[in-house]
Amino acid sequence: MKLLFFIYSLSGGGAERVTANLANHWAAKGWHITIVTLAPLSLDFYELHPAVGRIALELAGESRNVLVGLWKNLHRVRALRQVLRQVQPDIAIALMSTANVILALASWGLPKLRVIGSERTFPPQLPLGALWEALRRYTYGRLAAVVAVTRESADWLEAETFARRVPIIPNAAPWPLPAQPPRIPTGQLCSAKRHVLLGVGRLSAEKNYQVLINVFSQLAQGHPDWDLVILGEGPERPALESKVRAARLDGRVFLPGRAGNVGEWYERADLYVMSSRFEGFPNTLTEAMAHGLPAVSFDCDTGPRDIIRHEIDGLLVPPGDVVRLHAALDRLMSDASLRAQFASRAVEARERFSMERIAGMWEDLFAEDNAHNRSLSWRSI
Repeated sequence: MKLLFFIYSLSGGGAERVTANLANHWAAKGWHITIVTLAPLSLDFYELHPAVGRIALELAGESRNVLVGLWKNLHRVRALRQVLRQVQPDIAIALMSTANVILALASWGLPKLRVIGSERTFPPQLPLGALWEALRRYTYGRLAAVVAVTRESADWLEAETFARRVPIIPNAAPWPLPAQPPRIPTGQLCSAKRHVLLGVGRLSAEKNYQVLINVFSQLAQGHPDWDLVILGEGPERPALESKVRAARLDGRVFLPGRAGNVGEWYERADLYVMSSRFEGFPNTLTEAMAHGLPAVSFDCDTGPRDIIRHEIDGLLVPPGDVVRLHAALDRLMSDASLRAQFASRAVEARERFSMERIAGMWEDLFAEDNAHNRSLSWRSI
């Protein structure tokens, strides 16, 4: 099987991790895998299997106005089409909305190529603007399928686009996670005697870490042996650091940056927390639970309710309900036996979202699509 993945970049992020996980899994099975990005190789964060081919089109960047944006995207379509002709994959897969549109246009008139798109978020939470929304609506009908990660996303795609097929395939949670640079030693910030409340994600507004820090500041005095560690990098760092200083939580709240050894941090932590305003299907939540961490999360759109089994392996809190988030964290931080009880069930995520199971769902889609194409070819004779 020859597969080509198309995505904006391989920098740290959820869709990027999904791309690397699937590419590495299938490359290890002997498949011919190529990853194509608009962004340069210098932005790559995730390590790839040595057999994975890597092409960077070097066509990333924002546009000053609509006309410049139109010209740049036509150039991207032409460049990707040239790669598709050169590589000649059996199947091309795009990840994220604009990549789906570009791939749909670039593959036009290449009848032997099967093209699949995938939405990694809940689309209403990240509107694209009138032009891109129109392109998404109509070009999705050119794709053999558009994969959604949750039922809510699938329902939206079926109602708002011309997508022909919308299978639901969640993200995998590889376990254990391999370590790669940069490495942040777990003993560097918190002593072995301290309990760790862990959050992992981009330091951006949708992750809602300002609210999380506020809640922890209210919990800190009653839980003097607990620290909060948030792994990640992003534009909200200055504001978050300022909030930590204002709350006098230096030495209790840590923002050490992006870690390539996040699996070691899951092993070190005692409890995982997700305070997001919205998600798609959060990799970090499945990874944390696969490593045996009980979890507390806002029941935001979308993903957490498909991962956490409330009162079985974690707690779901009504979206934006800060009082309930405080209560849920206080309950688990105060009760080691309940944390252990939830942890014993959280590890079931290793099977629920195993790489083999999720990759198998993709492979079933490839097989179904291949059979569908053969049927169409037979009927056309």
